[in-house]
Amino acid sequence: MRVLPLLLLLACGLSHADAPYQASAPLTWELKNARWFDGRQIQRGNLYVENGVFVARKPAQVNRKMDMRGQVLIGPLAEAHNHNLQTAWGWRQYADKYIDEGVFYAAMLCGDPAGVAEVRPLAADPAAPDVGFVTACITASDGYPLAAVLGQPSPEAAAAQQLIVLVDSPEQAVAQWPAIKARGGQWLRIVLAHSERPELHGRPETFGRLGLSPETAATLTRLAHAERLRVVAHVETAADFSAALAAGVDAIAHLPGYANTLGEPPETFAISEAAAAQAARQRTAVITTTAATALFPLDAAPLAALREVQRANLARLRAAGVPLLLGSDVFIGTARAELHALDDLGLDRATLLRLATIDTPRALFPGRRIGCFEPGCEASFLVLGSDPLTDLAQVDKPMLRVKQGRLLTRLAEVAASSSQASASTADPPAAKKKPAARKKAQAGKGTAKAKAKAKARPKAAAKTKATTKAKRR
Repeated sequence: MRVLPLLLLLACGLSHADAPYQASAPLTWELKNARWFDGRQIQRGNLYVENGVFVARKPAQVNRKMDMRGQVLIGPLAEAHNHNLQTAWGWRQYADKYIDEGVFYAAMLCGDPAGVAEVRPLAADPAAPDVGFVTACITASDGYPLAAVLGQPSPEAAAAQQLIVLVDSPEQAVAQWPAIKARGGQWLRIVLAHSERPELHGRPETFGRLGLSPETAATLTRLAHAERLRVVAHVETAADFSAALAAGVDAIAHLPGYANTLGEPPETFAISEAAAAQAARQRTAVITTTAATALFPLDAAPLAALREVQRANLARLRAAGVPLLLGSDVFIGTARAELHALDDLGLDRATLLRLATIDTPRALFPGRRIGCFEPGCEASFLVLGSDPLTDLAQVDKPMLRVKQGRLLTRLAEVAASSSQASASTADPPAAKKKPAARKKAQAGKGTAKAKAKAKARPKAAAKTKATTKAKRR
């Protein structure tokens, strides 16, 4: 009999931590006494999986039957802003980390078409995270992120690189639009950084830290929307946030105040109530990225001031009803880092889990039924040891990872054999069979008793008859 603790151990691959994840064939599952997070609270009942989706009734044949008493199921996490899976090198370094941390969905926001072409076959593996790629990343000729991607930042090096498209005016945007569109993808990423301070352009000390003018950003967004492409805008300050809204972008990457590279006053990053209301009206999603703040060394006082602005911005956006998406922009990490950063900022647990497992996955893959446990939803989930609403650390240690009905494991032999029908912890103990000799003896005793009863019946009947006659007399 295969018991649940053994299955969990094998699925986690604790003794094979360096082996790549592999996926079993799609399995049929019966999860008895299950508990799962529905976006607000923990629900209870039995769950069934067949052909990669949840179904209403128990399948005719079950590969995995489990008693889930004590465990809690949540949907896999999603990462709305990173760059570590957009090259083949990065994929080899970090793809298994995503699965290990329970992050099955991701968006890479600034890849070049050639590099992403090498990654797409890797992303097609059923044991890989599902990833969307932005391959048109646009900034000014001295804009962000040139300082980070160039070995020797200079105007000459910027002009020679192929990763990022450089545009300095609305006219250039129109002229370069055919080449931008040819880079492919359904999204553009435009950079707005300190757009309220045009005087910073041309200075060596700010090279690679700036971005497009508001007018150029608006032109690019208009051109993209005419082609039914969507636009995500990198922002640094509250003024950038407002400029992105004025341009009409679909999403904003970074909560203003995620970093303060120019040492500006905290109020530079404070979103106004009017801007929050506009974002809500336009349904402009905001990707949080507060975990990225830890990447920038700050003294205690400036860091505390920045965190306070982040708390205020989050509260204002939530109060206005602005859609929030979970994204870390931490190259060596995943969405799990952002989950804990937002927890530290005081976001309530139900909201956190909903952002991570429902809102963000559906925003990244709007045509799919994910982040749910109803019939017809993709059967992708994590099994946790207990309720993450009371203990968020449970998210850090998934006991089981299932993607579209497939068990994800680091053990090739487990992946290969998982489709075999097996007993489980949900089966009642089988009744012990009696030895053949004992059965025979019992059968003999039963026969003797039956014969004795048969002989006794005529005597009893005669006695009864005699008694009846005597009474009549």
